[in-house]
Amino acid sequence: MYKNTNEEIDLSLENEDFFRKYNRKKIVAAATLGCKVNQYDTEVVINAFRKEGYEIGDFEDYADIYIINTCTVTSLGDRKSRQMIRRARNRNPGSIIAVIGCYAQASPEEASSIEGVDLVAGTKDRTKIVEYVRNIEKERKQLVKVENIMNARDFENAGIDSYTEHTRAYIKIQEGCTQFCAYCIIPYVRGPVRSKPAPDVQEEVLRLSRAGYKEIVLTGIHLASYGRDLKNTSLTDIIHRIHDLDGIERIRLGSLEPTFISSDFVNFVIEHEKLCPHFHISLQNGCDATLKRMNRKYTTSEYRQAVELIKGKIKDASITTDVMVGFPGETDEEFSQTVEFLKGLPLSKMHIFKYSRRKGTPAAEFKNQIPAEEKEHRSKILLELSQEKSYEFERSFEGRVMPVLFEQNVKENENLMEGLTPNYIRVQCPGNNKLKGEIADVKILQALNGYVTGEILQV
Repeated sequence: MYKNTNEEIDLSLENEDFFRKYNRKKIVAAATLGCKVNQYDTEVVINAFRKEGYEIGDFEDYADIYIINTCTVTSLGDRKSRQMIRRARNRNPGSIIAVIGCYAQASPEEASSIEGVDLVAGTKDRTKIVEYVRNIEKERKQLVKVENIMNARDFENAGIDSYTEHTRAYIKIQEGCTQFCAYCIIPYVRGPVRSKPAPDVQEEVLRLSRAGYKEIVLTGIHLASYGRDLKNTSLTDIIHRIHDLDGIERIRLGSLEPTFISSDFVNFVIEHEKLCPHFHISLQNGCDATLKRMNRKYTTSEYRQAVELIKGKIKDASITTDVMVGFPGETDEEFSQTVEFLKGLPLSKMHIFKYSRRKGTPAAEFKNQIPAEEKEHRSKILLELSQEKSYEFERSFEGRVMPVLFEQNVKENENLMEGLTPNYIRVQCPGNNKLKGEIADVKILQALNGYVTGEILQV
């Protein structure tokens, strides 16, 4: 029996019996930590519960079942995962708490030992979460379902019909990674490369288009690897297949490796006008010696060439990147090389990460680990540089007219709406919720801190 503010709840009842007794559906709420792929995986789980008659609630409110899709890229991700578990338990001590995703895959024993956790499931079989929860509802026994992900060979083909909140539709088309960068735990928790078959990608895009989505975001753990496990297909092939589907006005890509960028690819982008001129090209470091220790598969010269190829042909392109500070052995001189390299690149934003030691990765055993305070110092330097570059990029569009896909109200002001340009500039302008999901021409007025203001010219 489970206690709400006013009543005791028996979750062992079947959905129909539960409704008759309490005059409501069982409530499921989910929280997602980490990347866009995780967001997609959460939506898969939520869609599965919705189809089975559960009500979808807010994680910040009372729920009968809490789903926490975890991240383990950094130690901070692990800590946040544990915090979310405790928050769910405090909201409803009688709830069923399911811990899924990367942290669960990497540390199932640790996750299952946390008080209140009923289900631990890794990065596989997400559509079975409903079945697992039902077993727990009946038997009230903890269930741990974590398999050796390195044995996975097939893409878990679960599609989505609609999203809980987003006006942009994320589609995971690729899973797994075989790059084995020295610092990264992801290959060990996501397994080898698997790709969603092209016809299934097309079908999912069509469903989302019919549901009213105008922008599709293609995501994956290592997106450029799409199709390597399939015959006669690649990332550009799948883009070409979905480009002319009715209703879709924008196609946005997730993170790419610099080695994927070529003259042919840039020409391909130009020829496919729905492709957004926004490229997230992972760098990690601006020093060749550090890149080599990281086991990254390119040099700074190759990275610069990739950036110049894009900016040389697509003037308005936004190029964003990831940079890690404090990798083991990174000297002051090596960090200075990174700073100078970044200063010379036409980037619009940099995501700065402090190296986090991950058990089971080669870098965890490297000598010359960098002290936390030095990582913090270097992080602040690059964050300031990122802000400067973002402002410079956004300011260059003042006075221009850009199409904006509106997403939501600005939290601080319900009379303002915000959305994104094709090249990923966040725009705020006067408007109401009727604009949500619509694309309108907006005149860019002023670049501020992390966004620009504008005025709508037409819807």
